[in-house]
Amino acid sequence: MTKTVFTLLTVAALVVPMRAAQSREIIEQVLVKVNGDIITKTDLERRQIEEIRRRLGSQVDEKALQNDAELKKVLLEITPKILVDAIDEMIVVQLGRDKGYRFTDDMFQRWLAELRKEQNLEDDAKFQQALKQEGMTLADLRRQVERGFIIQQVQRDEVGSKLTITEEEARQYYLQHREEFVEPASVTLREITVDVPTTTQGGQAGVSVGAVDEAEKKIQAVRERVLAGEDFGKVAAEVSDAPSKANGGLIGPFDVNDLSDTLRNMLEKMKPGDVTEPIRTSRGFQLLKLETKKDAVIQPFENVRDLVADRVYMARQQSEMRKFLAKVRGQALIEWKNPDLKKLYEQQLAATATASN
Repeated sequence: MTKTVFTLLTVAALVVPMRAAQSREIIEQVLVKVNGDIITKTDLERRQIEEIRRRLGSQVDEKALQNDAELKKVLLEITPKILVDAIDEMIVVQLGRDKGYRFTDDMFQRWLAELRKEQNLEDDAKFQQALKQEGMTLADLRRQVERGFIIQQVQRDEVGSKLTITEEEARQYYLQHREEFVEPASVTLREITVDVPTTTQGGQAGVSVGAVDEAEKKIQAVRERVLAGEDFGKVAAEVSDAPSKANGGLIGPFDVNDLSDTLRNMLEKMKPGDVTEPIRTSRGFQLLKLETKKDAVIQPFENVRDLVADRVYMARQQSEMRKFLAKVRGQALIEWKNPDLKKLYEQQLAATATASN
């Protein structure tokens, strides 16, 4: 990952010209001051790297990262929003601190203990390795968590606590977005499986042709029994090799969107009570009976009232937060040290304002 970081820092210099080249005594470059607090080149590069990693995921193409032209294009695309977010975050944190919001050491230790437990990082060595992989120190993590805490407090007190959602608002949202409240189509199945026993020869696991033939004959005989009228669930309890035999082979319900294309297409042609032909699986053979089939339906408002209210609240909160940020941004003293970045910042604000109207 070190090589990746250095590559990104090199290309980032194409976006953020480095005056330090003119004087080796300049260690850090200030890009902008916000009410006296500074955002440095290092701060910007860290955010750029985080965003590129988020976009690319864990699998990073080293050749692509070494292509300066491509990286410069990506950086020019993501940097304007990064600048707006960084400045907005700084203004909100300043406001929160002015209001007396504090994230104490005790609060951080409780948060950290819960995080380490959830992420299975209670071992100190594993925790330190995780920090190293993220390129962070414990102090960096604390500052990040504290910023998030203060931002949430400001958002809650300045915006969230002032919002009220009426029944009529919720109903209107539901009527305009009914497709968001669809209960997906689902199926419930019963299964009978017949495993093919494996053998080991020369240290290699495998199956014999004879064993496959025997399992196939067995599953065909089972199918003939259920087609002749025997209860599928009772036969499953008697002969199935699957754990579901304890429930008469009952499995599901399954969201049809989660099924494989092959299985979904097969079930679309069936009606409840139908039984499939034997299906070859990695373990052996399987029979499926379609027990129930439910079509996708729009849920009535009464069933999703709370979910609708949450959606309306979130949409209103985002809208009100944008207005709040525009207000405090207009009151802030922002001093740019890099005119190119100022231009990108102003273009992003203009684009956001246009999209909101």
